[in-house]
Amino acid sequence: MAINLVKGQKISLEKSGGGKLTSFCIGANWGAISKKGFFGGEKKEAVDLDLSVGLFNANKELTNIVYFGNLNANGIKHSGDDTVGDVDGDDGLDNEVISINLNSIPADVEQAVFVLNSYEGHDFATIPFASIRLYEGTPDRVDDISATFNIASDSKFSGYVSMVLGKIYRRNGEWKFSAIGEPTRDKKLEQTLQTVKSKFL
Repeated sequence: MAINLVKGQKISLEKSGGGKLTSFCIGANWGAISKKGFFGGEKKEAVDLDLSVGLFNANKELTNIVYFGNLNANGIKHSGDDTVGDVDGDDGLDNEVISINLNSIPADVEQAVFVLNSYEGHDFATIPFASIRLYEGTPDRVDDISATFNIASDSKFSGYVSMVLGKIYRRNGEWKFSAIGEPTRDKKLEQTLQTVKSKFL
């Protein structure tokens, strides 16, 4: 049973059937914006959201970024850049997915923080069914959803184009997940990661 994440919530990285979750996905899903055409009718405005993860060491230094410009590093893979969103309604799959293999993350990485940015500056509140989820599976197959963030229906994201979703971090030799769910005033990924470093590590 998936839980709706709230700020500060910790969730256990365990499989639904028991045992530690060593690999999982973080996926972002959203739709293109419907707009009225000049002659009536409807047209779709493309929406480009970018899901990224910054890797930090024990000194809170950024050691790597996995995003649309660097799709594979340190046991973490990005599915690729989606610059449009779902045009024909929610198809049930995520537009961008980051796959994590915890056993392949280098020993010097203490925290990995997931962020979402609106590349063209679309207000999160205007984007249809924008949401994020943590699940077992692959970019093309959802096996078991652990947790979800519904961005589109949460008024606190209105007026923002950047947010910090959450982070995984090492504690006593084990990986934990902490929900952050905070919008930021940043416009670009680099700025968002600076905010992460100063406020959320």
